[in-house]
Amino acid sequence: MADTCGQVLLGSGLTVLSHPLMYIKVLVQVGHEPLPPSLGRNLFGRQVYQLPGLFAYAKHIIKIDGKAGLFNGLAPRLCAGTIGTLVHSRVLQRCQDAGKYEVSGTSQKAEEGSLQHVVNETTKEMIARSCATIVTHPFHVITLRCMVQFIGRETKYSGVFDSIVTVYKNEGVLGFFAGLIPRLLGDVLSLWICNMLAHLINTYAIDDSMSHTGEIKNCSQAVTGVICSHTPLFWCQTSWLSMTAGWLAVSLPMLLFIQPGWTAGGT
Repeated sequence: MADTCGQVLLGSGLTVLSHPLMYIKVLVQVGHEPLPPSLGRNLFGRQVYQLPGLFAYAKHIIKIDGKAGLFNGLAPRLCAGTIGTLVHSRVLQRCQDAGKYEVSGTSQKAEEGSLQHVVNETTKEMIARSCATIVTHPFHVITLRCMVQFIGRETKYSGVFDSIVTVYKNEGVLGFFAGLIPRLLGDVLSLWICNMLAHLINTYAIDDSMSHTGEIKNCSQAVTGVICSHTPLFWCQTSWLSMTAGWLAVSLPMLLFIQPGWTAGGT
């Protein structure tokens, strides 16, 4: 329990610190470019027009909404992080306990570091992450809508509880789970690719006779996690499906091209 509380506190602190960056990233990825490009130089020294960077975008938001404007959507994101950590920890613990119970009834146990061990641990992690994603997705939808309504200068989603009421009145229960399927697929695929890639690197590219083998394997796990955590296709699908159902100004052009499913629209 103490470890879970520590994870919640640490996660909440990191969420607060990183939220302005997340906010700007969301606005950029949905195509909001309010500032004109400026003339600069690329890596090869050629003059090219470049879009404003992070700090210029942040100054633009501060100019309109003040410094507090950089934290639009923070409250539902904190709720999602806290609840997600608790659900993930509880479900993962249940999966670990179930695994120990099954092993105690058999004579075979997957050797640590083997492919079977990686598959077992990844399956448990997948179940825990999927449960956390499903439970927290309503807060994810509200977070995105609180952010992107900056584009149309709307105040439709002003707080966690008011936003819950608004979504329920306009879209019903299904509105809280708009874009859930591509988000789940993206999480599951990135998890499996990351763990399988790390296993291949640790098994065939790292020699056990090398010094600091444990540290190198941990680094390979972290590097592959960063590389595989970015699934832009699924993220874009999730974002657009979460926003178009809310009838915000940013989603109105997309509503002209509504597709029958998530595999056809939102690109």
